Amino acid sequence: MYTYAMLSRDGGREQNEDFIGMAKCGEQVCFALADGLGGHKGGADASRLVVEDILEDFRNRGEVSGEYLRRCFRDSQEHLLEEQKKQEQEDGMKTTLVVLLADGEQAVWGHIGDSRLYYFENKRQKARTLDHSVPQMLVAAGEITEKEIRGHEDRNRLLHVMGMEEEDEYYCIAPGREQGKRTEFLLCTDGFWEWIEEKEMEKTLKRSQTPKEWLDAMEEKVKENGEGKEMDNYSAIAVFFEKGD
Repeated sequence: MYTYAMLSRDGGREQNEDFIGMAKCGEQVCFALADGLGGHKGGADASRLVVEDILEDFRNRGEVSGEYLRRCFRDSQEHLLEEQKKQEQEDGMKTTLVVLLADGEQAVWGHIGDSRLYYFENKRQKARTLDHSVPQMLVAAGEITEKEIRGHEDRNRLLHVMGMEEEDEYYCIAPGREQGKRTEFLLCTDGFWEWIEEKEMEKTLKRSQTPKEWLDAMEEKVKENGEGKEMDNYSAIAVFFEKGD
């Protein structure tokens, strides 16, 4: 059994370039979230295109496997590159992407860019995706700490995104993970996680009975911490899975 809640806000910007959605295929579910880059409508078009591509494919022939998810990323990347050429937007239509596939027994996720997926078991964080960004690279090199990613002067410098023509495939597909009795997921753009730390995610999760309660509590903290600062669009998807006895 699963329950979920979603939100997407402009954060005070003129346009919301984020795009989110979910799809079902039998007992399997797919959640996708993207943060468009490039402005002038190009980022919004890019995020919508990749999410809608993946959700449509999942409805028709979805499966919870790394091989299937890798193909989804590859196909949507090719479609985005084609659309860039049609619209003469090679420099303007790019986007991050994070996708979760699950059936209550197993979960698979993938990402590119700095939109994140957080995985919790029994309301404790167990894993998160690693950003394709300059600050995350500095963390890997031991030059800064994880906590210093937020607010770093190069935080918006991304190394890999959808719509960037590259010889290799840089999106990351996590190994399939068997789900426990109670698991929780958070998919979110950088405009969301920038203003709420992981300890606060856990704290609000422990007080929440539903995904909506959790999102509402986190959004309150996001708005409080971002008030009076240059906030970006922010989006998030919360999903709870619970196995029966």
